[in-house]
Amino acid sequence: MPILLKEDMDRPLPKLYRVRQRFDDRQLEDVAGEVRAQLARPEVVSLIRPGTRVAVGVGSRGIRDLYTVVETTVACLKELGARPFIVSAMGSHGGGTQEGQREVLAGYGITEENLGIPVVTTVDTVHLGNCANGRPVWFDRAAFEADLIVPINRVKLHTDFVGPLQSGLCKMLVIGLGNHKGCSAVHEEDPDHFAQIIEETASIILEKAPVGFGVAILENAYDRTYAVEAVPAEGLIAREKELVRIAKGNMPYIMLPEADVIVCKEIGKDVSGAGFDPNILGRSSVLKTFVLHVPKYQKLVLSGVTAASHGNGIGIGLFDVVTR
Repeated sequence: MPILLKEDMDRPLPKLYRVRQRFDDRQLEDVAGEVRAQLARPEVVSLIRPGTRVAVGVGSRGIRDLYTVVETTVACLKELGARPFIVSAMGSHGGGTQEGQREVLAGYGITEENLGIPVVTTVDTVHLGNCANGRPVWFDRAAFEADLIVPINRVKLHTDFVGPLQSGLCKMLVIGLGNHKGCSAVHEEDPDHFAQIIEETASIILEKAPVGFGVAILENAYDRTYAVEAVPAEGLIAREKELVRIAKGNMPYIMLPEADVIVCKEIGKDVSGAGFDPNILGRSSVLKTFVLHVPKYQKLVLSGVTAASHGNGIGIGLFDVVTR
């Protein structure tokens, strides 16, 4: 491991200047109110009957207003006479176990005590069919046996693949609600074709499972909620492709054309599945192309890992220098 000498530590740094980048900061002022407005749309209300058992899918990403969106969705479903319950929709996260996934949800406040409804984190699956290449499609049993499924997720660019579908409702249906078994099967596929794989698998799930609608969350460049939309199952794939394009337009990026050194304050599993967003820093063990502007630079430096990452330093090996 390279060690700096004393004379290196004493080397004077060049003069530094503080610069601030400004992005579009429009955001929802009343997130709960917008969720209520979306769930009051006729095409959503018509799906709910008194006594309808609704599986509300919640994942493991650090979405700013996740609890507000989930709590309001649950309240609206109850008011419509439904019997909602939470299902964990996080693939192999939380160790892929019932206990681990319950702990992850609790970290976001998603508990039976807070919401007043059951939280189901069983990881049993049902086989819905096979894709064209023979890969089986596995889906969460508890969600499949409900009368209606409502996934809640943020739509954004993915850190490991590019395409018209990236991270969002379809990915939650395919990987999140595939549990460890379905998640593992999908991740054996070629990352270069992940967008097509997600679309094909989601199409099978939408045909075979009782998905009613999804609640899509969009954030601005400051990680604040920009929009919330209830997306009916019919037309969900096409609409999500449009939402991905909107999400891309809201992404922050480093505006400089070039730099000698870029210092990243911290990375973490709570920030991104890759520890950081490769589309911003231009480093990845998987991506071959980046969809945002990345400055030309010589070295990438890391200062730390977030406390919320619980020691998970994924992505740390992609930096040139890491502070002790």
